[in-house]
Amino acid sequence: MFKLVILVSAIACVLGGIVPEGLSPQIDGRIVGGNEGNIIQYPYLVSIQRNGQHVCGGSIYSNNIVVTAAHCLQKVSTNDLRVRAGSSTWNTGGILSNVYSYRNHEGYNPTTMENDVAIIRLSSYLTYSTSISRINLLTWSPSNGASAVVVGWGTTSYNGGISNNLRYIDVSIISTAQCASSAYRYGSSIKSDMICAFAAGKDACQKDSGGPLVSGGYLTGIVSWGYGCAYDGYPGVYTDVAQVRTWIVNNANSI
Repeated sequence: MFKLVILVSAIACVLGGIVPEGLSPQIDGRIVGGNEGNIIQYPYLVSIQRNGQHVCGGSIYSNNIVVTAAHCLQKVSTNDLRVRAGSSTWNTGGILSNVYSYRNHEGYNPTTMENDVAIIRLSSYLTYSTSISRINLLTWSPSNGASAVVVGWGTTSYNGGISNNLRYIDVSIISTAQCASSAYRYGSSIKSDMICAFAAGKDACQKDSGGPLVSGGYLTGIVSWGYGCAYDGYPGVYTDVAQVRTWIVNNANSI
């Protein structure tokens, strides 16, 4: 989210882009209201770094492909990017990989935030272990009310500082139709490739962007955008992985 999940609390990592219909972006954050976790619990989680600084989260799709948000990769050179896998802290440990190439969804719209998905090809292959592992993509849109978790190194409050150690929050899925209904305040800003997630006082935040929303052991959502972090009536908004799954699979095989 522009506020970004994960972690848990405001989805964001906005490196350019406009939040839908005038909503202010959530930029550079960590999970709000979350708890510290260990990478062994979330071995698919990676830190995407630009010029040595954590900017977004991502998820390991294969041993050389990472899934993230398109808004994380606007106007950036591969030479400036690194991906750290296998560490609970974004700035130490694990494996720090160079980036060979990346591809944003051709239909990404920075105004509406539709198709907010991208893939990164690493310059070398990761070796799977207890702290580095891939995650499968969900093939169907999750049901309303399903339990999920979002993780990341984002800010713990809107415009706050990022967390050195990964954090997680437990949330409930809000379906596309429900999130666009009068029960919440986004209205028509919620598009068909978006789902939402909510927990009282918890949310993804800035620099959680691109990170994973996981339900039932599957990658279910990608932290995309939102209004503030954990604001009443404004749940976190995620790219619905089931709706962009075909694009991820096809491009992972061709990038």
